[in-house]
Amino acid sequence: MDRAGFEALVQAYGDSLYRTALWMCGDPQQAEDLVQETLLRAWRGLGRLRDERAVRGWLITILRREHARRLPRRLPAAALDPDQLTAAAPEPATTLSIRAALAALPGAQREVLVLQLVWGFSCAEIGDLLGASPTAVGTRLFRARAALREAMAHKKGGLG
Repeated sequence: MDRAGFEALVQAYGDSLYRTALWMCGDPQQAEDLVQETLLRAWRGLGRLRDERAVRGWLITILRREHARRLPRRLPAAALDPDQLTAAAPEPATTLSIRAALAALPGAQREVLVLQLVWGFSCAEIGDLLGASPTAVGTRLFRARAALREAMAHKKGGLG
């Protein structure tokens, strides 16, 4: 892959990488730093990418490793300002509520949901990324969805 190909890759995945990094660390500045370091490492390691169809998983793996390297054992922020999670265009209140509830989930639950919902990974692919079986990933997703539903119901009831 040449420079133009890498720039296309950045255009295609940059926003998703940032949103994922923000969900991981809970801080916009740290998220930007994580994405920049991820892309720098990807550029340096471009020669080792054998299958360009695997670029999505490769990038998320680099991001996860960089996050672990920088913030070992640090839990993400318990809650994020929903405005930080939105794109430039305003979103419906329901979407903001879902994003806020997702941001409030524990890191492990949020991570599997982000990998599936934002990145579109299958349980098997998430398992490969996390070093877990597809069954374990399915269980994590089930629990994460249940926690998200509970948080949304709690919020809808006027208690959030």
